[in-house]
Amino acid sequence: MQKTTGLIAVSLLALAASAPAAFAQDVKEISFINCGDELTAGYADYFKEWEAENPGFKVVPEVVGWGQCQDKVTTLAAAGTPVALAYVGSRTLKQFALNDLIVPVPMTDEEKAGYYNYVPDTVTFDGTQWGVPVAFSTKAFYWNKDVFEAAGLDPETPPKTWEEEIAFAKQIEDNTDFDGFGVVAKTFDNTMHQFLHWVYTNDGQVIDADGNIVLDSPQNLEALTALKDISAYSEEGPTAYEQNEVRAIWLDGTLGMIHASPNAANLATEAGMNWGVAALPLGPSAKGPGTLLITDSLAVFKGSGVEEQATSLAKYLTAGERQWAAEMAQGLTPLRPLEPQTAELLAEKPYWAPFLDGIEFGGPEPLLTDYVGLQNVMIEMVQSVVTGAAEPAAALTTAAGELEQYK
Repeated sequence: MQKTTGLIAVSLLALAASAPAAFAQDVKEISFINCGDELTAGYADYFKEWEAENPGFKVVPEVVGWGQCQDKVTTLAAAGTPVALAYVGSRTLKQFALNDLIVPVPMTDEEKAGYYNYVPDTVTFDGTQWGVPVAFSTKAFYWNKDVFEAAGLDPETPPKTWEEEIAFAKQIEDNTDFDGFGVVAKTFDNTMHQFLHWVYTNDGQVIDADGNIVLDSPQNLEALTALKDISAYSEEGPTAYEQNEVRAIWLDGTLGMIHASPNAANLATEAGMNWGVAALPLGPSAKGPGTLLITDSLAVFKGSGVEEQATSLAKYLTAGERQWAAEMAQGLTPLRPLEPQTAELLAEKPYWAPFLDGIEFGGPEPLLTDYVGLQNVMIEMVQSVVTGAAEPAAALTTAAGELEQYK
């Protein structure tokens, strides 16, 4: 009797000891790749909150540097060992979707209406959404007031049109030892992005709603011509500089004007600069203030076995106040016009106004089947014009023809 009781006790102890292991095996992991140098602010707490509401699932994040992040996500997906959820540039979504690597994440009309206009368009292909917007970038015009004054310009009056912007750049170049305007033309993705600010401040497009390549248009010819004209008053050798390097020249006080993100305001203040910020100057065909509306997204990859839960997590992380807190921690343009947060932001930091105003007539990063191909074509077009190797009209026609293979 005692022996039987002892055996039962031992069995119960063994069962109890094995229970945590068995439970652990039942927990499904949701692998998540977060691009950057550190986990997005607030995410560690949000993971715990989501896990508490979704027992049986655990989020396993991996932080991957910006330079390697996109390649790693793509390589894993193509190899058939996808991460469940990943931070990606929205420009990649069409390519991922056409290769059957991600699942759609449809938005309701209510969800779409919650964003600033055109934000849902940055993740939309073939009538549905393929990612959840997680980061938003817009640009504005910055000037160095001391450089303006040295050139004989009113330091409190920025240019409102391209014509004025080019004239101001020339006046700086002619009357000071400084360069007028920072042109971005390095073999780097933001060379395309910087040109698209000219496109979207002149009512231009690259690809229309029906999928037609419309790069070779009068509006875009005006944009590329203006870029050529202002390049005469830029830093020396603009093909050597990407946007952060151009910003560094401006922060050093040797450049009059740049197009840059909200974070330039913080850096200029830290540098002790006498600076101003305004809406991007407008081209002759503009209908109102514009800018490139570039987003990054959370994409749910096919084949992980936890697609439903990964979608739930993506929407949880990017909902309302959680998303706003992450944006403010990173200095990003808000994806949604939340109130009273937006009014409070503008009251505390009025310089945010032009970054929000430009959304009204802005446009999304083009969604093509090969985003690297798109970038390369656009970069080569810009470089050929700013170096004088091609005239704007010819460069546009060549680039538009090359983009046909990627639409």
